[in-house]
Amino acid sequence: MAKRDVQVRLAATRDRRAIAVCDARVAGDLHRRELIDAAIAARHCWVVEQDGAVAGYAILTTNFFGRDFVELLFVAAEARRKGIGDALLAAIERARPQTDKLFTSTNESNAAMRALLESRAYRASGTILNLDPDDPELVFVKFLKA
Repeated sequence: MAKRDVQVRLAATRDRRAIAVCDARVAGDLHRRELIDAAIAARHCWVVEQDGAVAGYAILTTNFFGRDFVELLFVAAEARRKGIGDALLAAIERARPQTDKLFTSTNESNAAMRALLESRAYRASGTILNLDPDDPELVFVKFLKA
């Protein structure tokens, strides 16, 4: 995929519908819609456009022990393994110059996300049991300052 085909930017209110098209879960999940709306309002939601359409989005919060935390990273099924998740994480990392650590998490079963995090130098930082049955949540951290 050529870099010129992908643009990462902060989401705006006008992106709500495009995010819902990208992520079908938004339509039936009030909590997810509210999370997205709040993140857009706080300027903590990024979208990736590929060929003029939203191909993914990510949400940053500071609710993880007062630390920056990528709470949600979603890439449309047809855009996966094409650098969209990498572009989102890179943009968030660049946007947080005052932060020394960036945290995120994923289910143990999510091999694609774990591979993405490893490729971006995130390190294992802990495990949370009992969120999802038989699928521990793995917490990762990236040290942004040397």
